[in-house]
Amino acid sequence: MRVVIAEDSVLLREGLTRLLTDLGHDVVAGVGDAEALIATVGELAAQDALPDVVVADVRMPPTHTDEGVRAAVRLRKEYPGIGVLVLSQYVEEQYATELLAGSSRGVGYLLKDRVADVREFVDAVVRVAQGGTALDPEVVAQLLGRSRKQDVLAGLTPREREVLGLMAEGRTNSAVAKQLVVSDGAVEKHVSNIFQKLGLSPSDGDHRRVLAVLTYLNS
Repeated sequence: MRVVIAEDSVLLREGLTRLLTDLGHDVVAGVGDAEALIATVGELAAQDALPDVVVADVRMPPTHTDEGVRAAVRLRKEYPGIGVLVLSQYVEEQYATELLAGSSRGVGYLLKDRVADVREFVDAVVRVAQGGTALDPEVVAQLLGRSRKQDVLAGLTPREREVLGLMAEGRTNSAVAKQLVVSDGAVEKHVSNIFQKLGLSPSDGDHRRVLAVLTYLNS
């Protein structure tokens, strides 16, 4: 896959570049601020060479507040086909909500600590590049925690909430079954119940997994 990395820490940026390159991926650009990220993607678009995914820090120069996530949201609007995975030192609920408020395809939000698990991080980048979702478990916990206050999850059983949390991290049914030490059939039944209780019909297609989370965010 073709990747653009936006991270103001040169050490981390070079580390991510080396990691992805060693695994056979093509890091087509590495930049240190949000303006450079937007400009670089624009140049690649002009060359009909858009990347598959952008990996960006939430906070970048000059103010180190929300430049990175603002750029990510903008890129998702201007180039819907690009996956966007943002990295953050902490769970920043407002930014996660804003990032997830648009299309449900190709989006991820991970804590930087997750980068230490090389396999998990690379799997997340690939999943987002392919149009999937990758949400850090801590992000999911906070977003679902806020949703509980609004009684959006009132109809779900504790096990269904647990399954939903793992789904929102981007795990497949098989991965959920392995994590919970239950059968695939049991997970499929839980997932079906979750969709039904949240009013997500089969016509919503494969994105029901992400819509299950977005339902809470938009309620």
